[in-house]
Amino acid sequence: MSTESASGGGDVAVTVTPAAADEAVSLLEGESMDTDVAGLRLFVQQGGCAGLSYGMRFDNEPEDDDTVVEQHGLRVFVDPASMNYIGGSTLDFEGGLQGAGFHVDNPNAESSCGCGESFRT
Repeated sequence: MSTESASGGGDVAVTVTPAAADEAVSLLEGESMDTDVAGLRLFVQQGGCAGLSYGMRFDNEPEDDDTVVEQHGLRVFVDPASMNYIGGSTLDFEGGLQGAGFHVDNPNAESSCGCGESFRT
């Protein structure tokens, strides 16, 4: 497991905006999960009209081979296969009445579907 933080300097595997961290930490705490250990797993899976889609879930702890990114009080876990597709991405949260939720800005995506739920590299 490798751990990266925003204060370490250099390139970070995944960047987390303060808005995304605040929302995820609030949800983790709402599930009574220990935010010092638990975190948000960000992964890529087959699916969607463009071929690949993003997935997210809360995990109690990282796997041994995960990259762990710690920013703004949130731990994000990314497995090695997913890191190949989403390394360098930014995880953000947007509120509002339409399209509220977490969004991934992925510089590796060559194209994405109209709804933004899936992508191709």
